Amino acid sequence: MQVLVIKTSSMGDVIHTLPALTDAARFFPEISFTWVVEENFTEIPAWHKHVSQVIPLGLRRWRKNKLQALRNGEWQDLIKQLRAKDYAKVIDAQGLIKSALLTRLARGERYGLAWSSAREPLASIAYQHTFKIEQKQHAIVRVRELFANALGYPIPTLPPDSGIAKERLPKFSNLSNYIVFLHGTTWANKHWPETYWQELASQVVTQGYRIVLPWGSVVERQRAEKLALLSPNIDVLPKLSLTELAGVLNGARAVVAVDTGLGHLAAALEVPTIGLYGPTDPGLTGSFGPGQIHLATHFSCAPCLKRQCQYSQASNVWPACFSEINPQVVWQRLSQLLTN
Repeated sequence: MQVLVIKTSSMGDVIHTLPALTDAARFFPEISFTWVVEENFTEIPAWHKHVSQVIPLGLRRWRKNKLQALRNGEWQDLIKQLRAKDYAKVIDAQGLIKSALLTRLARGERYGLAWSSAREPLASIAYQHTFKIEQKQHAIVRVRELFANALGYPIPTLPPDSGIAKERLPKFSNLSNYIVFLHGTTWANKHWPETYWQELASQVVTQGYRIVLPWGSVVERQRAEKLALLSPNIDVLPKLSLTELAGVLNGARAVVAVDTGLGHLAAALEVPTIGLYGPTDPGLTGSFGPGQIHLATHFSCAPCLKRQCQYSQASNVWPACFSEINPQVVWQRLSQLLTN
């Protein structure tokens, strides 16, 4: 059975979709998926052995220069790839108008979320088969239910399995006693205070662990380099691909992460992780799986689910909602993870 999956972004959302493919393969061992995904994330679907083809989408880049995308033939090439096969099923796992339009371009029966379940209800008009799935569930649960309904098997009760072929991931180094700090994220108010990272780093290296710091932007690299000044046992990584970063995470003793896509990758690899949540809700989009500890604030306005902090009262910590999740609290839970 050939199935087309539309799940373009973001990194966490793409990772959340992997367990649904594993579920489907349990019932249909010969199933083969083609996956449409943003070009920055093409490595992720390829980690799953039942993905035979990845179709890269440059929508984020095309938005900046729509005319160029038309002139250079990229948009026409995408349409050609979408229509190259007759798929048994086309599943839109995104539930957005943009993903629904991509679904319409493909050849095959179209499946997606119902009006009341899709993030953008108008998207449901594009599908021939729709399913009402409770929104107040974790994203992984919702996608697994969608695939079960679309492909016609019972809703899974087994724990989610990302299906990542860990043995194919590159080995980071001979280090075996390191902790990864995932300190970078997209929203400014999802950042844990830099002074907190410094205090936690000092505690971790004092206990004999190394710290490894990945980065994805100039600002993140500068933050990492500043942290590394605290101790020779703190390593700033070079710029790495997603597959190389997966190898780093796979070999870690534990991970401390803000709400970021790489935190979801650590969970998919079943690496023990402390997740730090201020304005976002871990119950709906937090890291999911064994060894995952969510430290969520009980601040009065959290989780606000807003990109901009609206808290106006004076606070010694910014974002103020992280004042409850200080380095002492994090180290206490992290040390418990490390001794298990």
